[in-house]
Amino acid sequence: MHMDSLRNSLPNLALLSILFAALLYLFKWSSCSSDNPLLAHSHKYSCHGSSQPHVIKFPVDELELALHKASTPNKTVIIVVLNKAYVEPNVKFETTVLDLFLDSFWLGEGTRPLLDHLLLVAVDQTAYDRCIFKRLNCYKMETGGVDFAGEKLFMSEDFIKMMWRRTLLLLDVLKHGYSFIFTDADVMWLRNPFPRLSKNESVDLQISTDWFNGDALSEKNAINTGFYYVRSNNKTISLFEAWYSRKDNSTGKKEQDVLLDLMLEGGFRRLELNPRFLDTEQFSGFCTDSKDIKEVTTVHANCCRSISAKLLDLRAVLRDWMRFKAANGRAHPNGTTVPFRFRWSGHFGCRNSWNNTSA
Repeated sequence: MHMDSLRNSLPNLALLSILFAALLYLFKWSSCSSDNPLLAHSHKYSCHGSSQPHVIKFPVDELELALHKASTPNKTVIIVVLNKAYVEPNVKFETTVLDLFLDSFWLGEGTRPLLDHLLLVAVDQTAYDRCIFKRLNCYKMETGGVDFAGEKLFMSEDFIKMMWRRTLLLLDVLKHGYSFIFTDADVMWLRNPFPRLSKNESVDLQISTDWFNGDALSEKNAINTGFYYVRSNNKTISLFEAWYSRKDNSTGKKEQDVLLDLMLEGGFRRLELNPRFLDTEQFSGFCTDSKDIKEVTTVHANCCRSISAKLLDLRAVLRDWMRFKAANGRAHPNGTTVPFRFRWSGHFGCRNSWNNTSA
């Protein structure tokens, strides 16, 4: 009786063994399949001879990484946009606009620590490589296949395209929650500008001028987008969106002219924007020289057409600045300060650049 029972149970045990083996095979196969959402992240060991784990890759926000690295604790960065023509020496000039720009941070008052918060945005590979070589904070801007490497003469078609691409990037910076000072590379930083900018958080935009009319609140000032400070908020994001939206309907105009039109049409008021217009005594340029060397903060090579002219005249600016600093530190034996009458060198290169159509 006992033997008959054992004999009858053997087929059942064999069937159970086959089912168990089948389940083990299915489990192993499913654990190696990328279609199994429960197991795709859990196995570190190989399947089918592979030694590589299954890795899920997420897109990296390179701009956010670059901004975070360069940012101050209150999420403010200094941004400059450069191409090959501004960073690479040539036979005629041994220096570059980038070299002079960085020299101004070295020679300026309270400007050296600001380099930690400078983000150099490169529009081509040469500019990016140069930035990495100089150990700066660097970001490579996507240009959609457009070649921005060579010199873009003032108001040329490529110049205007590059200015609009820059505007779109700065809109993206605001959307990331970062406030910024934007500066052209042809702006010499002779003093730290932050103490001379309004700390009132209700002021949304502080922008330089070609010619200052004496009223920091007047929208009749001739604005210049070569140097400005923007706080990141809903109003400034809306401003940049409205500004950039006019790109395709502003043929022959640079982005600065379009922003001026937007302001004069009441766009700032409609957005309830609170702007300040910067005095050329402190934030000066070749259009309007500062008359007070003890107050001047930045000097912009505006009202100038070519890089060669900018190089000539910006070197003169730095020589004038060093001459002032040397004389300012000199004293008579009795301790009184030596009188020094300062005067800027003439901007002859930039003045003549308008007559040289091939520059």
